[in-house]
Amino acid sequence: QDDPQRMFADGAYDTVIFAFPNRRLATAARRAGVANRVGTSHRLFHLVTCNRLAHFSRVRSPLHEAQLNFELLKPLGIVHTPSLDQIPAWYGLAAPRLPEADALAAQAPFNVILHPKSNGNGREWPLARYEELARLLQGEPGVCLWVTGSPAEGELLAREAPVLLAMPNVRNLCGRFDLTGLMALMGVADGLVASGTGPLHMAAALGRPVLGLFPPIKPIDPARWGALGVQASSLCAPEPCAACTGAQACTCMAAIGATEVAAAIIGWRAGLRKEA
Repeated sequence: QDDPQRMFADGAYDTVIFAFPNRRLATAARRAGVANRVGTSHRLFHLVTCNRLAHFSRVRSPLHEAQLNFELLKPLGIVHTPSLDQIPAWYGLAAPRLPEADALAAQAPFNVILHPKSNGNGREWPLARYEELARLLQGEPGVCLWVTGSPAEGELLAREAPVLLAMPNVRNLCGRFDLTGLMALMGVADGLVASGTGPLHMAAALGRPVLGLFPPIKPIDPARWGALGVQASSLCAPEPCAACTGAQACTCMAAIGATEVAAAIIGWRAGLRKEA
């Protein structure tokens, strides 16, 4: 939006909540005369741009990220913080249907999405572990692994994980689907494995089986960022290490074994067989 002040004025909004602090947007909302402007008190510019301040610390809080966002409703008189079990029922999200996704699903009886990268936004499970996982699952007849990601991530994987992409039980789908298409894939897939990135949470919100891979380091552990869904689960190393330097060099993530992830996937398949 080139002119956020006009956007706020034309929309005749009476309330705006800044879940992510943004000085430009907060200033525009004030100038547009939005009556209720809610933001965290931990940003100095909110003291002059927001007239309803939320007083809480994300860093110190034991709450999940989804629960923390409800703290922004307290200045409006809404003081309920839901339990983690309550939240999935409120998503109201359904996967679209896409013929290309349906055709892919028909090629194998059991399909799992692997989303290895996070666009640099979080700690990632090493690509060598994904290769190990794919090798372990080669012994499971009918299991197909769909590797997803952006076009740029696909190029990176082609350079850094060519062995993974060449395995007979792996399909490289990087760059083939936009966001809507990715949701359609999730809707027909039998599960998804990823680190704490957007597709993990999308698939969980769609009610699909998901396994999130996280470091045991606050505030980026499963307690803060784990996927919330009726079939969502997380794995992380039992103890943090002292040598982690970032998403590309995380000993904690490497400590998550491929055998553990494979066991979760095989468990999903066993569950489907019982239902059948």
